[in-house]
Amino acid sequence: MDVQSLLSETKTRFSHNSAKEYLREKYSSKFIIAEQNGLWKADAQTIAVLQSFDTEKLVLIDTHNNPVEVDRASLLERLKTIYNDVMTEYYKEYKELEQKR
Repeated sequence: MDVQSLLSETKTRFSHNSAKEYLREKYSSKFIIAEQNGLWKADAQTIAVLQSFDTEKLVLIDTHNNPVEVDRASLLERLKTIYNDVMTEYYKEYKELEQKR
């Protein structure tokens, strides 16, 4: 390989990795929602904690480290919906990016 092809390949990889990082940043903020007097991240950990309890009310620490009493079932459904919608969008864009590679 000559220097030009190595430079071209390096630039392509850098551009691709930058685009992947941009997507991750773009979608990470879409997982955050304000609900029931708290700020919550719709991630697997929060959803799993909510699913592990069967009580109607539950006190959780929100993303600002504040204890908040929530309606468990309602918050769980909202977070699952947000998680699914955002992950579906993210996946579609990611697949488009991978096909351009």
